[in-house]
Amino acid sequence: MKASTRIAGTAGFALAATALIAGPASASTTSEAVFAMSDNLSGNTVVAFDRGTNGRLSQAGIYRTGGLGGQLTGSVVDRTASQGALALDRGNDLLYAVNAGSDTLTVFDVHGDRLNRRQVIASGGAFPVSVTVHGNLVYVLNARDGGSIQGYLRLGRTLVKVAAWHRTLGLDPAAAPEFTHTPGQIAFTPDGSRLIVTTKAGSNAIDVFAVDRLHGPSARPVVNVEPGAVPFAVAFDAQGHLVVAEAGPNAVATFAVKRDNTLTPLASAATGQAATCWIVGVNGTVYAGNAGSGNLSGYRVAPGGTLTSLGTFATGAGQVDVAATADGRYLYAQTGAAGTVVSLRVNRDGTLTKTGEVTVPGAVGGEGIVAS
Repeated sequence: MKASTRIAGTAGFALAATALIAGPASASTTSEAVFAMSDNLSGNTVVAFDRGTNGRLSQAGIYRTGGLGGQLTGSVVDRTASQGALALDRGNDLLYAVNAGSDTLTVFDVHGDRLNRRQVIASGGAFPVSVTVHGNLVYVLNARDGGSIQGYLRLGRTLVKVAAWHRTLGLDPAAAPEFTHTPGQIAFTPDGSRLIVTTKAGSNAIDVFAVDRLHGPSARPVVNVEPGAVPFAVAFDAQGHLVVAEAGPNAVATFAVKRDNTLTPLASAATGQAATCWIVGVNGTVYAGNAGSGNLSGYRVAPGGTLTSLGTFATGAGQVDVAATADGRYLYAQTGAAGTVVSLRVNRDGTLTKTGEVTVPGAVGGEGIVAS
């Protein structure tokens, strides 16, 4: 199937849905591995690592995406200034990688710690920075030209772009500096009923799109403005509350997502650090990445969304994206200044212990990391 293939109209959609139902998902073979993206401007790559004793990593392979990395104007340690440049579909052993410099998305088959490039498809906009997956749906966030989202249907192990699942965000494409005024992340809510988009300083808002029964986004999002917050990245706690890294006040904030797609603030905690931008949730805790401080801030999240500090944990200069293993035992933190990945053990009390560090070849300024 060519990358430019699209579904248009009800008949095409029905045919695609039938094909999906007819094609059973493969049995998962994903082993203990970590994948980090280089976002290299001369040729984007995903570097695969084996997870060994105590969570330490050893390089297993380097895989070309078939596209180019990209760099937003003004960025230094975080070229795409985003979270979610890689997305792992653990149930179907597929990995999705954005190619910001080529306006494309790459699909890899995952075989343990090995990757096989399966497809490169247009992102439906300019400068893709984030990708999210839920079931047979994949959505990409494009950062430039005012921002946009584009949806895809997975048929077996191939993506098909659905033209009707494209939405513009209406941000100012000339707003500067570019790396703080472009959107930061797209993410499905845990139940797949909504898409969350952060706009950073572009509009200081968290946009919520409803996903209808045919899997398309609402015509327009509910725009939840948070003045001065610069909402950058999101995670979810065990109750489905939205947890946001806010770069404006350098804080972590929790919200309830209401049925009408508005957000109700629950709690907020200042990190006391610089450039709080990335966030990951694991075992009732969240960890926020502070690029300007080179560390992670940990918080215990109570059922009502309140936050209790667990302290800060050093990683390295230009702390950017961070990923947790499926079992919640380890975190892997990217440092954009040196292009490394730091291994951290998650202790029973939520504190973190560094267990190792590896270099990601060609990845200074790169971001995008996932763990099995």
